[in-house]
Amino acid sequence: MDSFLIGGHVSASGGILKAFDNAKEIGATYAQIFTQSPRMWRSTKISDEDAETFRSRLSDSSVPLAGVVTHASYLINLASMDSGIFSKSQNALASNVESAFRIGAQAVVLHVGSHKGLGLDAVLDQIVDSISSAISGLGENCRLLLENTAGQGGSVGVDFKEIKRIIDGLGGDQRIGVCIDTQHLFASGVSFSSIDEADKVMEMIDETIGLLRIGCIHLNDSKVPQGSFRDRHENLGQGFIGESALANFISHPTLREVPIILEVPGSGDGPREADIKKAKNIMKHGLKARANQH
Repeated sequence: MDSFLIGGHVSASGGILKAFDNAKEIGATYAQIFTQSPRMWRSTKISDEDAETFRSRLSDSSVPLAGVVTHASYLINLASMDSGIFSKSQNALASNVESAFRIGAQAVVLHVGSHKGLGLDAVLDQIVDSISSAISGLGENCRLLLENTAGQGGSVGVDFKEIKRIIDGLGGDQRIGVCIDTQHLFASGVSFSSIDEADKVMEMIDETIGLLRIGCIHLNDSKVPQGSFRDRHENLGQGFIGESALANFISHPTLREVPIILEVPGSGDGPREADIKKAKNIMKHGLKARANQH
């Protein structure tokens, strides 16, 4: 098995077991999937048989996947002041967390939602209560990862201080971690164009939430310039971030064992084998550059 934990978001359409074939096709050693349609409230029921088979295949050493994370529905908004949307969001999160736990996923990635300009103070309690309820049945082997955001539309998590407030509200529960999206980070105004800059970003993360809470990296280039506050992913090396800056970030020693997931458009259907290979080369270049610094 490749020593790099590099993979992509793959389709589980037609049944979650399809994810294994789709991951193998692109040469992924890690995968991210949806356990329900990301654009529909209705949950997808995973049979006990499929869940057991999924867990069994994940533990099979002959399967090239070292692990799987799931991504919660995009519709979830735990910061919504609309009672209907908030109630649906709570139910969807609970369902997504339960599905991830049943199939043996290592984590669930969550976009917390948007307060629509009201500010985090106005919605913090309901976010904390919702997450606390959703993770009540989680074991220690599955975590909920709060994803940093690009900052558009009052989205929660534009900086790690906001994420820290949520974690603190949950009593520092070790089942809560973070997913760092490089495009969101860049779009929110953070630069990592040099190794020194990348290391300062990691220091900032360490000082707020702690590096051990990093559960996965979403490796994406950006269609929009730094500080645009918009969520627009681009294929690696074809956007405003560029391969060198991405290499600076993902080659940080702390991230060596952290799964790296591509959410790039590819040719329209998501990450391809060529994208995974490029990500591995970016990692190698980053490690080489760091080695040459010393």
